[in-house]
Amino acid sequence: MEKDLHPVIEVRNLDLGYDDYIVMRDLNFSVRKNDIFVIMGVSGCGKSTLLKAMIGLNEPLKGEVLYDGKSFWGADEAGQQKIMRRFGVLYQGGALWSSLTLRENVALPLQIYSNLTVSQIRELASLKLSLVGLAGYEDFYPSQISGGMRKRAGLARAIALDPDIVFFDEPSSGLDPVNAKMLDDLILQLRDVLGATIVVVTHELASIFTVGSNGIFLDAESKSMIASGNPKDILTNSTDPRVIQFLTRGRKISLPQADKPAVGRQGV
Repeated sequence: MEKDLHPVIEVRNLDLGYDDYIVMRDLNFSVRKNDIFVIMGVSGCGKSTLLKAMIGLNEPLKGEVLYDGKSFWGADEAGQQKIMRRFGVLYQGGALWSSLTLRENVALPLQIYSNLTVSQIRELASLKLSLVGLAGYEDFYPSQISGGMRKRAGLARAIALDPDIVFFDEPSSGLDPVNAKMLDDLILQLRDVLGATIVVVTHELASIFTVGSNGIFLDAESKSMIASGNPKDILTNSTDPRVIQFLTRGRKISLPQADKPAVGRQGV
């Protein structure tokens, strides 16, 4: 895929926090079209807080989040809703409605935001489930499937409206290595087949090195961004012990020339 350097998302001079408590300060970065952009850092550093500011859940203390040059937090409610229509979000727990089947879960945003007929919505919901490997599970309830399948069903719902930007909050959390690898592959397919721009909050090394084309590292101690770029380049070039410790988990590792790094799936 030819790389487009157009910045779809720009974060400028962003301060995050609650009342007088600062979580992160002075964040500046951009996400290019078709990036798989990873937001890295140890637990509690502010990764999810940043994500919430980017998708419109928590207003930042200061600064701007721009989509194609248009300020999200500077827009009125109608303007914000228009920008949010471009988003798909996979929350950490999948956030499926337990009382609805998988097809009904995926159909919900189509019912709310499209003018499709009932039969068209049913067909499209089934298609989205098939895209994430869940063909045949349309009438199952979330309690009847595994955690990895629930994550994939959540992804099917996130892409129901064909968003051009998809956000993931710790997508591999709680998954075994096989299901985590399957989700990584789906993220790559979203970028390559659908042309989506992806933003991923994660601390999983295998995911970071497998899918990440660009990203930032947030440091809880300094409450700032202390590294940015392709994760493999950050590992190769950084001299900051905090970054090196996170990206190696204290082990000496070397990245092979192939796309699959010589690291295992480990938590922080």
